[in-house]
Amino acid sequence: MKESFLSEQTVEINSLFEDVFDGKTPKRVPILTNIDNAFCLEYVGFDLKKEQYSIEKTLQAIEKTTCDFNGDTVLGITLRLPQLYSILKARNFKMGADGFLQHPEVRGMEVEDYDALIADPYKALWDTILPRIYEGLNEPSFLGSKTLAFAFFTFISSMGQLENGYTEIASKYGRSTYTMASAASAEPLDMLSDQLRSFSEISKDIRRYPDKVVAACEALLPICLKAGITPKSNRYNRTFVPLHMAPYMREKDFLKFYLPTFSAYIQGMADAGVGANLFVEQDWMRYLDYLNELPKGTLMVFEYGDAKTIKEKVGDRHVVSGLYPIGLLKSGSEEQCIDKAKELVDIFAPGGGYIFSFDKAILRLNDVNADNLKAVFNFVHEYGQYK
Repeated sequence: MKESFLSEQTVEINSLFEDVFDGKTPKRVPILTNIDNAFCLEYVGFDLKKEQYSIEKTLQAIEKTTCDFNGDTVLGITLRLPQLYSILKARNFKMGADGFLQHPEVRGMEVEDYDALIADPYKALWDTILPRIYEGLNEPSFLGSKTLAFAFFTFISSMGQLENGYTEIASKYGRSTYTMASAASAEPLDMLSDQLRSFSEISKDIRRYPDKVVAACEALLPICLKAGITPKSNRYNRTFVPLHMAPYMREKDFLKFYLPTFSAYIQGMADAGVGANLFVEQDWMRYLDYLNELPKGTLMVFEYGDAKTIKEKVGDRHVVSGLYPIGLLKSGSEEQCIDKAKELVDIFAPGGGYIFSFDKAILRLNDVNADNLKAVFNFVHEYGQYK
């Protein structure tokens, strides 16, 4: 959206993120509020099982939560649409008894499908794999096509309404219009393991069919890039990339199966002018030197690790974030929560290249003490000023 349509405060907050990604020191440390829309719905007292189907109710909840919490981005990222998964009869996202969408381990691809995937990944995905994951696509001829068309319409219209709503809320309350998840796409091995073969099966495949796994990752690379580069993606509206498999692999397997296409994926997005927002899940401390070789200015949100070592190893070249434990927000005192925020700001903020955020997304209201969360946001706003 053109800046003339945005409030002066929103333009100013946008500049904080722009400065960080441009390698400049901003006026203060920006705050990335990686909070799920389920948190917002529960915060305002809505029934998650019912109201998350309503775009209007979801935006009402997001607006109220954004107003009450002093972050720099709109609270309530909506990545999962229950109505979409219902239409598709999805196996990969199922609603629990309390209304929260869970991601069970699924397998849409069998060992015998490797050769077809390697030869023509689009055809294999379209004809064989996706109908196994989304059973609505398996319906006879016309009905399957009708389901697909309805699903596309639901996705596009819902995301369009949400995007317009986010922009209005951002401008109204002086939040950034930039999102660290303008698109979401896994790198090739994580795509292969997460939705296609499953975590347990890919661990076997690496030992039994190593050449097929390597070839499959290479075949999936163009698809991952296509998913990760959208018309609205750029160095500020970043593509969210969750990193799953690497911490569970031996280093020699990481170097063979993960790193080549992972590096090519991030480089491909950088070549297209698109920034990556890596959620560095679990403990990547042994891989920091490899992360440092990624295109300059990659955003890395760490779940675990030693802050000082991360700052030393990747902080000069990349944008670092994360590590603040949301468990402390739930069980700690306000003083303990603020002390931890001060510790991380003191380590990461000098020299710029730092965005404050948490070690993982806050999904539900009971994940944290809301008063502690408000106190931490307020503290970082005041303490994170660059003199």
